[in-house]
Amino acid sequence: MAPRVRALGRAEYEPVWRAMQDFTKSRGPDTPDELWFVEHPPVYTLGLAAKPEHVLDAGPTPVVRIDRGGQVTWHGPGQQLAYVMLDLRAAGYGVRELVRRLEQSVIELCAGYGIAAHRREGMPGVYVADAKLAAVGLRVSRGCTFHGIALNVNPELGAFEGINPCGYPGLQATRLADLGAGDTMDAVRARWEATLLAALFPP
Repeated sequence: MAPRVRALGRAEYEPVWRAMQDFTKSRGPDTPDELWFVEHPPVYTLGLAAKPEHVLDAGPTPVVRIDRGGQVTWHGPGQQLAYVMLDLRAAGYGVRELVRRLEQSVIELCAGYGIAAHRREGMPGVYVADAKLAAVGLRVSRGCTFHGIALNVNPELGAFEGINPCGYPGLQATRLADLGAGDTMDAVRARWEATLLAALFPP
C-alpha cells in the first residue's frame, strides 16, 4: 500500500509530536504508512538518553524532553524534518536498516546537488566532511516507528552552539545552503521526497 505524504508547512513542535503518538497508537495492520514533512519554530529536544548538561545555553529557546532515542538536538526554521510513521513488520526490515535507508535518502539527495555526503561509524546521521548535515532519531512502538530525520537546508547554525549536538562536544553542523545547494525549502523537500520514497519503499 502506498504511503501517504503530508506537507505540514511550519507547525509547533509539541502538537506534531502528540499527533505522531496518536497516529501510531491508533493505527492497525491495514493503516497506510505516512511521511510528514514539517518545519518547526525553534526548539531543543532531548531524547530518552539525553543528559541535561549537553544543553549549554538554551537562551529563550524551549527545551522539551521527548520519547525518541538519542541525545539533544535543535529544530527550527530552515530545517526540514521528515517524520516516518512506518510499520516495520510490513516493510520487512528492522530499525538499523531503517536508519541506513533514511541516511541513504539524504546521501542520494546530496549527490543530486553534486555534494559528497557520507555516514560515520557509530554516529547516526549524514555528514559532509566532518560536519553534520542531517540527524536521525526514532521511536518504535508495537513494531511501528515515529519521529524521523532532520535535514539542515538553510537554518541559522548558531543555534547548535547552545548544545553539544547529539551529545558530541564541538561537533560542527552544516547546511545545504553552504554546500552549493541554493534551492528553496519546497524544492529541496520535493527532491528529498523522491529519494526518501525510493529508499523506504523500493519497487
